[in-house]
Amino acid sequence: MISASFLYVVRPELVLALMGLFAFLVAIVGGNRVARSVGFIVLAGFFFATITMFSSSRLEGLLNGVFPMQAFGGLFVDDAFARLSKVIVLVASACSILLSWHYFEKEGSSRSEYPVLVLFATLGMMAMISAGDFLSLYLGLELQSLSLYILAAFKRDDARSSEAGLKYFILGALSSGVLLYGVSLIYGFSGTTNFDVLANLFQSGSTVHPGVVVGLVFVCAAVAFKLSGVPFHMWAPDVYEGAPTPVTAFFASAPKLAALALLVRLLLGPFAGASVYWHQAVLFIAVASMLWGAFAGLVQFNLKRLLAYSAIANVGFLLVGVLAGGIDGVQALFIYFSIYALNILGAFAVVLCLRRKGKEVESLSDLAGLSRTNPLLALGMAVLMFSLAGIPPLAGFFGKYFIFLAAVHHGLVFLAVIGMLSSVVSAYYYLRIVKIMYFDEPLIRIDPMTDWGVRLVLGGAALVMVAFAFMPAPLVDYTLKVAHEFV
Repeated sequence: MISASFLYVVRPELVLALMGLFAFLVAIVGGNRVARSVGFIVLAGFFFATITMFSSSRLEGLLNGVFPMQAFGGLFVDDAFARLSKVIVLVASACSILLSWHYFEKEGSSRSEYPVLVLFATLGMMAMISAGDFLSLYLGLELQSLSLYILAAFKRDDARSSEAGLKYFILGALSSGVLLYGVSLIYGFSGTTNFDVLANLFQSGSTVHPGVVVGLVFVCAAVAFKLSGVPFHMWAPDVYEGAPTPVTAFFASAPKLAALALLVRLLLGPFAGASVYWHQAVLFIAVASMLWGAFAGLVQFNLKRLLAYSAIANVGFLLVGVLAGGIDGVQALFIYFSIYALNILGAFAVVLCLRRKGKEVESLSDLAGLSRTNPLLALGMAVLMFSLAGIPPLAGFFGKYFIFLAAVHHGLVFLAVIGMLSSVVSAYYYLRIVKIMYFDEPLIRIDPMTDWGVRLVLGGAALVMVAFAFMPAPLVDYTLKVAHEFV
């Protein structure tokens, strides 16, 4: 018999799964002509899944001794850390649906399975975030990955999209194999895959078998691939450029948070007592990602590839928060990613608006003189680029401030200095976009922005970047409570 507590723990995922099955049936019966209706069903699923997470208690009461709760014998964990991560994932996924609203219709490839795939990918991410065991972690990861493989190649008649899907599938399958091999080593030499048991093993002071350490390295490498951290980043620029733009926006936001939340749960949870084994590896990935993302982005002339290298650099910044650890490190992670996710979704909303005679354009030169031909679009893009560059008083500045402050507090001054230097370098290509829009002569005339979903995401993202400086308390205070509960 299923207990009430079991239903309470898994109800957001249960709601999302049921809505996904319903949307899938509607898509099968109605075909492509009901694509927009399926999108509404999926958005409703995201909304109700969010409501179910907080319907029985106020946000302030989430940390008053109720959490963490478990289901399936510890395979699934529900805590404030998971809930906040899931809310951000659901918002990012909903934004990707809004960005796709008219895109596939304009491209002549509108199909009702797109929102269904986004929903099941999101369901997999939520399972990853709440994983309390390597078994449930892998199930969630594969549910997410299988959906993402299809999404990357969604425009099946487009050579670039097919290439992106193939590259992501091959490298994604390799990373899944690496993860499984690492988990098998950990299980073989420790006798368990449960996170709580592993935490007790490392904290007990008993000798850790080298095989467990090797397995941990393989697991970290597989998660770094999902994050597109250097040297596991090779798929990101090609997939970002080749995949349909709404899919690229989705890749750059929700899956990254799911992978990051998983990494935080692993490294600051069961493997917190083994930091001596993983600290140097994560430090290398963080430094290499910040520097490579900053310098490689300088020579990019395709806007989507440039944003891919920007994403790689931002992975490095996020890993600084992981390395800092502690309450301020976890808080900084959530603040930074909440801001970054909206920022990058807004930037891809601008990319979706770059059309000439109905055809998508992606070159930086196509932005020339945009302030004169489409001043509102140029203003929104300028705000987002200034925020990504970390220019005060925009939200991006505060995100980096909290990350570097946490690093300094935990003695990682060198890492903070590297981060600030890479921020200065990457500011060049962000500000170059602003310069092209406001100071170069127009080469083409961009079509008017008519998609209400794109306007909603772009306007909302730009507004949040500005408003955060005046109202930072809600996000800062709640992330602090979540960090206290988690750490």
